[in-house]
Amino acid sequence: MIRQTLLAALSSLALVAPAAAADAPAEIKLGTLYASAGRYASISMPVHDGLKLWLAQKNAEGGVFVKAFNKKIPLKLVAYDDQSNTGTAATLYNQLITQDKVDILVADSGSVLTSVAVPIARENKMLLIDQTGTGAAFFSPDNPYIALMADPVSTIWPKPLADFLTEDGPKLGIKKVAMIYSTNDFTGTQANTVRKLIKNSTSGVELVYDQGVPTETSNYTVLLNNIRAANPDAVVHLGYAPNDIAFLRNLADSGVRFKFLFCIYPGLETELLEKNVGAAGLNGVFTYVPSSEIAYRSEFGMNLEQFKAAWSKAYGDGKVEFGFNSVAGYTTGLVLEKALAQTESLDQLALRRAIFALSGRLKTIDGNFELDPQGAQIGEITPLGQFVAEGSGVRLVTVWPHDVATGKPIYPAP
Repeated sequence: MIRQTLLAALSSLALVAPAAAADAPAEIKLGTLYASAGRYASISMPVHDGLKLWLAQKNAEGGVFVKAFNKKIPLKLVAYDDQSNTGTAATLYNQLITQDKVDILVADSGSVLTSVAVPIARENKMLLIDQTGTGAAFFSPDNPYIALMADPVSTIWPKPLADFLTEDGPKLGIKKVAMIYSTNDFTGTQANTVRKLIKNSTSGVELVYDQGVPTETSNYTVLLNNIRAANPDAVVHLGYAPNDIAFLRNLADSGVRFKFLFCIYPGLETELLEKNVGAAGLNGVFTYVPSSEIAYRSEFGMNLEQFKAAWSKAYGDGKVEFGFNSVAGYTTGLVLEKALAQTESLDQLALRRAIFALSGRLKTIDGNFELDPQGAQIGEITPLGQFVAEGSGVRLVTVWPHDVATGKPIYPAP
């Protein structure tokens, strides 16, 4: 009787195993967008190339292991160029879902081009793999179809900056802060955080200038004069890379000097900014210190040195500059790789559960991967740094928080 039962069980397994193998797809389709031109190309192309680098490595190994099928499956990237246009992006996101029927939907870089994907993914019950779209409005308790992969939600980004201004700032003589920001989800959310943290502090620091401008702004000459008239001790400029380039160029042309100036992208895309404004234009500027500058202890995937070498080998022509966004695209791939290795199926909510199961347990080149219940990234932080002259170039020094600082801030800036 026992022998018959055992034989029956083995027969059942023999029947099930081939069926499961037959159900395995020939490939897993990742659908994404990128911007080869327009305002967001400088942040989109590095992310896209970072993701492609990960995908090429996995396919060279025979694909990515998927627990649901107990085998490696090759990856296919279905990618379209949205040209930095949100209308085009919306059409293409829909095409990826309804026509290409991709297994995994990956957003383009940045909050503006991610913003149109959020409602489309939700309506179609597709989990949006949000690479670097950090707008706080994207994440809500009633939307389970989004998870942020590679940088913190915008409410967290500027906390080191605001903490420095309100804690160490008064000791240096900073009492009056001017803030100018681009009115989009990424920088608008950051401006709200800076404003709130300064207002709620007991430091005596106050905002004496607080102005939002269109993201398309390319001339800051009049705005710089208005800021100077407010006589601030510190100036915070929050914009995308083209905004920072225009702002810093206009500042150099005007001859105006601020004792403290913060901009986002000198730290995130240093090669791009140095190429466009020069080392002298970055000297003394405060910025975020991203994972492209900090060698985090990686427990999965390449470390920073290995990734830089792989990036140089793959993209040595220099057409796309190395920076934080390069790391971000690669990090997206690493998270997907880990999630696929433990998901029970390719069902969208099953994939979500697998990604959330990694929260607080995954350390990569980008730091600690951790999500809040709404899918917003809260683990990959951005300390405050300052560029200092070094030879004919500049070097980024971490100045806040104190426990990760590699040097002290120079104030007034040179």
